[in-house]
Amino acid sequence: MKIEIIDTGRFYADGGAMFGAIPKSAWKRRYPCTEDNLCVLAIRSLLVTADDGRILLIDTGVNEKHQQALSWYGFFDMKNLYEQLRERGVDPEQVNDIVLTHLHFDHCGHLDFPNATFWVSRQQWDNLLAPHPLEAGSLFKEDLMPLYERGQIHLVEDESFVMENFSLRLFDGHTPGQLVPYISEGEQTSVFAGDVIPLAAHVSPAWISAYDLQPLISYESKLRLLGEAVEEQFRIIYCHDAYLAASMVKRTGDSFKAISGRSI
Repeated sequence: MKIEIIDTGRFYADGGAMFGAIPKSAWKRRYPCTEDNLCVLAIRSLLVTADDGRILLIDTGVNEKHQQALSWYGFFDMKNLYEQLRERGVDPEQVNDIVLTHLHFDHCGHLDFPNATFWVSRQQWDNLLAPHPLEAGSLFKEDLMPLYERGQIHLVEDESFVMENFSLRLFDGHTPGQLVPYISEGEQTSVFAGDVIPLAAHVSPAWISAYDLQPLISYESKLRLLGEAVEEQFRIIYCHDAYLAASMVKRTGDSFKAISGRSI
């Protein structure tokens, strides 16, 4: 397996929303913000190339329609995902599989991959069809239905393998049925944590975003993921951290902490 992290842009999110009940006096020491309390977030995808030539993509960023409809997020430094792939020698027609960790707009914007199978959890698909009002503004059903009608959506019911050394596990809390990919490169396993752990600062289990629909379940989900990451020495890839793309984690008493990582 070969893994490449792709950054496709930046946007602003309110710091209070990103850190929920954690006071600013605590979180501002771990994640910077503007005078208006806005945090810069990354929009990150993952390109995976298998030894047999199979090409896989995790999450597909934000499209232009979303940028216009949700302009209050202040999108900037935006890059076209298709162009980013072509710069790496990959045409959209060559992509075999796409894992959508969940169906919020910032994870599934670019969908023009005519030969790809899209891996989506059954829970997340059902959630798209009948969303809670608190989540409905983040979902664009009309973008995804054409894929379903063309038979490109593969619904994941349980933990499963996309292929050897590439597995999917289910985590609730932020939204129902979020898929978390685990990719093994030789002795190293990388975990694309999605919005289970969007920033390195969220490695602390109690640091939970106000965007999470079920924070108590988010807490338990993080403990499950982080406990295994420490025991198995997994690398965590952060989909929204604008300053740290990935790191290992360690236990610190009853909590966890991000350690040496890859800076952006």
